[in-house]
Amino acid sequence: MKKLKITNLSFSYTGGDPLLDAVSMAFNSGKTAILGPNGAGKTTLLSLLATALHANTGIVELKHGAGSVQFTNIRAYRKHVAWLPQDFVPVEGLSVEEHVRYSAWLKGASRKEAKSAAPIALEQVGLTEMAMHKATALSGGQQRRLGLAGALAHDASVILLDEPTAGLDPNQRERFQKILQGMDPKKIVLVSTHQTEDIDGTFDSVLVFDQGHQKFHGSVSEFMQLGGDQHVDPRDRIRAAYGQLVMGER
Repeated sequence: MKKLKITNLSFSYTGGDPLLDAVSMAFNSGKTAILGPNGAGKTTLLSLLATALHANTGIVELKHGAGSVQFTNIRAYRKHVAWLPQDFVPVEGLSVEEHVRYSAWLKGASRKEAKSAAPIALEQVGLTEMAMHKATALSGGQQRRLGLAGALAHDASVILLDEPTAGLDPNQRERFQKILQGMDPKKIVLVSTHQTEDIDGTFDSVLVFDQGHQKFHGSVSEFMQLGGDQHVDPRDRIRAAYGQLVMGER
């Protein structure tokens, strides 16, 4: 089983207040929804785990099989981690398939491996028919799926998705959720989201963040128990549980 372990992780910009303050937690294989109001620290946490930001203090360690690697060994660590930032933009001049090959190659796959993996990843996200189209010509929802295909193509152990359904219409969001549901349960998938209604049936666990601190981390069923009456609509229970834990948007 894979495990991503975070110990005393802190981050602040120079002269600023801490955005994360001595955070410690662990993620096992499966899909985790990361919830919290704007400014809670969700994007900061994922950016640190992706090594796009560098922590002031703390350690992140990924255990995979019989081995392990810490995020201080950036080159080795990044081979196991895929990141889809909220502001993902395709590279100009590449076709959809070329873009996926390029993403896999950047993460350490050989050209032969990337060429073999790209069609499989495109099929997983439903973009096979768009393979020869220009990547920059895709719609917003298709571009998110392209970014996910690049993450899948190099067989990362950890997949980090920052607000992947933000700005998508209901049909696009539903399609993305089905892709998430079909992902390998052995991977560690962390998804920051404001779409609380998508949690039940898609995710295994929930992490709630507020003001740089962990407010809850447990299974979806444990989270929903905070929402009260089991006979209430699950979406209402989820919203009620969330409201019990956070102070609201600021």
